[in-house]
Amino acid sequence: MVSLKIFPSDIVADMKSLKETITKSLEGKATIYKFDEEPVAFGLVALIVHILMPEEASGVMDEVERRLKSISGISEVEVLVSRRIA
Repeated sequence: MVSLKIFPSDIVADMKSLKETITKSLEGKATIYKFDEEPVAFGLVALIVHILMPEEASGVMDEVERRLKSISGISEVEVLVSRRIA
C-alpha cells in the first residue's frame, strides 16, 4: 500500500469530482483503498490517497504517479509512505 498526498491546484477544488477522476485514472493499475482530507493552510485541503498495488509488478508506482500528475486540477503529488500489508 502506498499513501500519497495530493495537492489540488485550486483552493475551491471539487474534492468529490477529483476523487472520482483519480479513481478512474488508476483503473487497471491500482485500487483505491480510501481517501482522507487534510487541511493545509488558507482553505487549501490536501487529499491523502491510500492505494493498493501489486508488489510483484514492475514500474507500477511510476505509472501511478505519472497518471496522477497528468490529471487537471492536481498541482503536486507527494509520496508519504509505502508499506506491505497482509
